[in-house]
Amino acid sequence: MEVLKIATAGSVDDGKSTLIGRILYDTKSLTTDKLEAIKNTSKKNGYDYLDFSLATDGLVAEREQGITIDVAHIYFSTSTKSYIIADTPGHVEYTRNMVTGASTSQAAVILIDARKGVIEQTNRHFFINNLLRIKDVVVAINKMDLVDYSEARYNEIKADFEKLMAKREYQDQKITFIPVSALKGDNVVHRSERTPWYTGTTLLEHFETLDRSDVYNTGTPRFPVQYVIRPKTDAHHDFRGFAGKVYGGQLSVGDEVVALPSQTKSRIKEIYFHDKKYQTAARRSSVTITLEDEINLSRGDMLVKVNDLPTIEKQFTATISWMDSQTLSAGKKYILQHGVNKVLAKVDAVHHRIAPDYSGVDAKSDTLGMNDIAEVSFKLNRPIYFDSFKEHRTNGSFILIDTQSNSTVGAGFIS
Repeated sequence: MEVLKIATAGSVDDGKSTLIGRILYDTKSLTTDKLEAIKNTSKKNGYDYLDFSLATDGLVAEREQGITIDVAHIYFSTSTKSYIIADTPGHVEYTRNMVTGASTSQAAVILIDARKGVIEQTNRHFFINNLLRIKDVVVAINKMDLVDYSEARYNEIKADFEKLMAKREYQDQKITFIPVSALKGDNVVHRSERTPWYTGTTLLEHFETLDRSDVYNTGTPRFPVQYVIRPKTDAHHDFRGFAGKVYGGQLSVGDEVVALPSQTKSRIKEIYFHDKKYQTAARRSSVTITLEDEINLSRGDMLVKVNDLPTIEKQFTATISWMDSQTLSAGKKYILQHGVNKVLAKVDAVHHRIAPDYSGVDAKSDTLGMNDIAEVSFKLNRPIYFDSFKEHRTNGSFILIDTQSNSTVGAGFIS
């Protein structure tokens, strides 16, 4: 079954957690004990309605403050798709969490409170979705029940957001506007009779009808080797397979490929998934590949098609989302993990910080603090094989790891 990961973004009290809880409730994805706990807690708090935000806010601090702090992943399925919802916080101080949640998502929902309209945080949420090249974005104008389901108010907010869309760099992005009430259930899973002027899909209908081509960024196939398989059995004494996941495109038996970094050429002989053979390995499939020639490949190496080589360099410039309390500055060294490949990276220069609310750049700053986003150049101790992030989402991204604590301190998107 197809799996779709959706990132959510919304400011404080925009109803993001309530929206997710409503989806779980209306798709009958809540367990009996969870639903009973929501009913009891809602009654205890004096509500005459079910507080669906209780279905997602798992941390004690989240429940006490009524805000989302950490990224939570919520799972549910319909008859056609399986879904993973990344419930990300909307506060400015949790920008790093928003980037983390959206970095692996194929679609996104940006919530806007119908009473407040487009605010500064809306700019930030849209900027991050645009930065991460998320192709399908739903703008859910929530709390329509609090503005009497006004079509005029909906159109006003839509027009304001369209002005924001004109500022984006990544244009290959589908934006869909849906008026909803997460609390009442209008246009979330079921169509609402209270918005007769809206003729589009509900939120769930929209995602149910999404095609893979609408959400996955296509690119040339990349096959980073994760493991070399050499069975120690008589039956498979001469077997030498390379296990990994296909990114960006597909690979087929007979394709002429190049092994990086050696740049040795060969052809794909066989493609296995467990003990079954296939002619083609589709994008995002985990397979084992054998080659016609005995060439030296190990973990961290990469197979690509002959005429589709990536850039092979020891330096590049990238957009960095900084996640650590310790500042980043020129001259500092980090472990850079690009796929399964790890190299030592030195910060060559911090060019400018980028304001994620579309207000411009700060060229005077040469350091990065937590939640900052900036353009940064790196020099590596050995080459890696990369594409620009806008051309290949997977092969154009990386993480930075502190050499002392081994903590992940930043995420990067190659320019």
